[in-house]
Amino acid sequence: MTRVKRGVSSIKKRKSVLKQTKGFRGSSKNKERQAKERLLHAYTHAYTGRKLKKRDFRSVWQIKINAAARQNNTTYSQLMHAIKISNIALDRKMLALLAEKYPKAFKALVKELAPITK
Repeated sequence: MTRVKRGVSSIKKRKSVLKQTKGFRGSSKNKERQAKERLLHAYTHAYTGRKLKKRDFRSVWQIKINAAARQNNTTYSQLMHAIKISNIALDRKMLALLAEKYPKAFKALVKELAPITK
């Protein structure tokens, strides 16, 4: 049976780990064993962070919609209730975009829903 030398692939794997931990604090950026351990935790936190990001954006959209709604003499909850009753297929992201970039269109939407909100 032929001999298999594994040095190249092992070094490549270790270099890859150290490359991913670049910027970490302390010795966990340049000691292989610690770097590997820190990466395992980092992957977990990254997954959690991606989930939290969605939550954070939703709250930002709610704040923008509420601010624009109050400028048009209504509240966030009344507006969302009117949208739900009217079966308007606009999500919070699109409403926040309307409120921020196109205030005239948002005002027209609120005016259209005015009988329902009061």
